[in-house]
Amino acid sequence: MGKNRFAAGIVMVPCLLLSAAFFSTAVWGDVPGENQSLALGLGGLLLAAGLLALLIPSTNPETKEDETDPST
Repeated sequence: MGKNRFAAGIVMVPCLLLSAAFFSTAVWGDVPGENQSLALGLGGLLLAAGLLALLIPSTNPETKEDETDPST
């Protein structure tokens, strides 16, 4: 099964937005404590997932040729 560009965009955009939110929380959060490393980890994981969805190679859709019965 090949890559669907629309599905990749649907996965990529929210992942990148959520990763930016987690990174922002880790950097500018009011209480930088034990949860800062968790926010950085989740932000990195979401960033990697979004970029992976973008980098998966797409394939050309397979077209089926008309199969005609030569005996008819």
